[in-house]
Amino acid sequence: MTAQKFRVRAPQLQGRGWLNTAGRDLSLADLRGRVVLLDFWTFCCINCLHVIDELRPLEEEFGDKLVVVGVHSPKFEHERDPEALKAAIERYDVPHAVLDDPELLTWQQYAARAWPTLAVIDPEGYLVASMSGEGHAEGLRRLITELIEQHTAKGTLSTDGTLPERDEREDTELRFPGKIALLPSGNFLVSDSAHHSIVELAADGETVLRRFGDGTRGSRDGTNPQFSEPQGICVLPADNTLGYDVVIADTVNHKLRALELDTGTVTTLAGTGEVWRGAPGDPVDVPDDPLEAKLSSPWDLAWYEDHIVIAMAGTHQLWSYDPAKNHLAVYAGTTVESLKDGPKDQAWFAQPSGLAADKSKLWIADSESSALRWIENGEVHTAVGKGLFDFGAMDGTAEDALFQHPLGVAVLPDGSIAVCDTYNNAIRRYDPATDEVTTLATNVPEPSGAVVADGTLVVVESAAHRITRPVPPGAAQEITQQRHRTKRPPVELSPGQITVEIVFEPPAGQKLDDRYGPSTRLEISANPSALLITGEGVTTELQRTIVLTKEEDEAEPTEEGDGVLQVIAHAASCDVEGPNPACHLSRQDWGIPIRLVPGAPSELVLMLRGVNA
Repeated sequence: MTAQKFRVRAPQLQGRGWLNTAGRDLSLADLRGRVVLLDFWTFCCINCLHVIDELRPLEEEFGDKLVVVGVHSPKFEHERDPEALKAAIERYDVPHAVLDDPELLTWQQYAARAWPTLAVIDPEGYLVASMSGEGHAEGLRRLITELIEQHTAKGTLSTDGTLPERDEREDTELRFPGKIALLPSGNFLVSDSAHHSIVELAADGETVLRRFGDGTRGSRDGTNPQFSEPQGICVLPADNTLGYDVVIADTVNHKLRALELDTGTVTTLAGTGEVWRGAPGDPVDVPDDPLEAKLSSPWDLAWYEDHIVIAMAGTHQLWSYDPAKNHLAVYAGTTVESLKDGPKDQAWFAQPSGLAADKSKLWIADSESSALRWIENGEVHTAVGKGLFDFGAMDGTAEDALFQHPLGVAVLPDGSIAVCDTYNNAIRRYDPATDEVTTLATNVPEPSGAVVADGTLVVVESAAHRITRPVPPGAAQEITQQRHRTKRPPVELSPGQITVEIVFEPPAGQKLDDRYGPSTRLEISANPSALLITGEGVTTELQRTIVLTKEEDEAEPTEEGDGVLQVIAHAASCDVEGPNPACHLSRQDWGIPIRLVPGAPSELVLMLRGVNA
C-alpha cells in the first residue's frame, strides 16, 4: 500500500528531560530550518542498536543540516531509570541528543507501534516520512538529500544557531566491559567493550597485563588490531593446533575474530562486516566460506560439542563454527523473535546474549524474553521465563520465578546455574535438581558476564566498569519481589472484522523487487491465540481482513489490554537504475497490545515506510 500524500505538522517533543545535550533542553522550534530525524528506541533492543550504527554515516555526511534526536521509549522497568539511560548513551556511543520519554508521550503523539521507529521532519516542521525497523539508511540518505535540495531552493533551509554538544564522558581503566573468560594461566580475558579492545587481567581481576586493540572503533587485523564493541570470548582447548587460542565475538563489526596470545595477532574468521537482514522466519543461507557470511551482532560464545556456539543476537538464533573445518552454520532458531521450545531447528529465541556449557547442556540467557533456557540432545527447553513482555524479580519455583533481561550465565561447581540478571542488578541461581530460583547477590550494577575461577564466581559489573566476586558466602540474599509487563498503551479496536494495512512506499530511486517472487510478505498471529478468530497466517499482500474476539467469560482486561496482535511485514525493493541494481529489504515485527472496545476503529494501519510530501 502507498501512503496518502498530505502535510502534517510534527507534534512537539515531550518527555521527562534531555540527555547528551550538555544540559540544554530542545524543542522543534530550536531545530527549525534543519532536517530532523527522530529515532524511537529502547536500549535493550538489538534492532535499535543497529539503527544507531546505521545513522552514524548519515550524521557525518549531512553535518549540521541534519539533526538526529533519539526518543528513548523504554520496554523494561530498568530502562525507565534516567541514570541507566545515561549510561546506555555512553555505552553505545550515541552521538546525538536523546529525549527521555518514560511515559511514552512522544511515542503516542507520533503513533509509534514498535522499536525502532523513525520519523523525518522537514525544515518547515512538517512530518514527511515514517518507517519501522532497520535497514532504511539508503532510503533515508536519498530522502534527506532531496529535502535539503528542495528547501535550499525554497530558502527554508537554515543552519543558524548552535546545536547542543554531547555530554562529557568519564574514562576508567575498563569502560562498560561485557564478557569474561578464564585462561589456563589463571588470568582473565575481558571484553572492554566501550574501549573497543580485549584486556588480559591478572588473577586478582584488577591488574591490567595486556591490551589487544588500539582503543578505536575499527576492524583492522594484525598485531595492532581494532574491534568495535566486542563482547563474547571463547578460550579454545589447550591442545588445539589451529594457530590461535581465543575466538572473539566482535559484535558491532558483525564478525568472529581469532587471537593468538603469544604474538597478539588478530585475524578474521567469519563475517563480511555487513549485517544479515531478512524477514522473520526466513532461512539464513550461510555460504561455504565463513568470510563471505553476513552475521548479525554475535554477542557471546561457548565451546560445546567440539564447536563454538555463537549467540547471534541480531537474528534471534544460535550459530556454530567448527574451527577445525572452518565451517559456519545455523545451530538453532528460525529468526522469529519469541519464546518457543522444541527441536532446535524449530525453536524461537529472543536476542540470546549469554552462553555457558556443562557436560551435556548448553545454557542460554535469552535476554528479550527474560528467560533461562537450555539445549540438550537437540531439544530446546525453558527453565525460567514467560515471553517477550513478562519480566520481574521473583524467587521460588522456576514456574513462578522471573528475571529482567539477563545477559550472562555460568555453570557453578555444584551444577547449578548462575544468571547475570542484568536489569535487576542481581546474580540469581537456578538449581536444576530442585527446579527453584534463589538470589545470590544484589546491588550488582548491570552484571553482563561471569566465569568460575578457583570455585568462586567472578562477575563483570558492566555499569560499574569492573570485575568483582560479588557473591557472599553463606545464605542466599533477598531480592525485592516484583512482577512487570511491558508498558505500552494498547490500541483500541472494535471486536469483529478488522482491516490491517501495512504502508510501504519505496524510497526515491527504488521500486518493489519482484524479480525472484513476491516482493512483500505479511504474517499475523495473536497471543492468546483465541483473540484472532480468522486471518492468521502468511500472505504476500500487505492488506488483510481479520476477525478479533474475546471469550464471553474472559476477565476484565488489564491496563495492557486483551492480548497482543503479532504482525510481521517485509518488503523487498531494488534500485531503479544500473545494470546490477542493489537490493534492499525493509522489515518489522510489531507486537501490538490490543484492547477490544465496541465502537472503536475497525482499521489498523501500520507504517513500514511511508512518505508524505
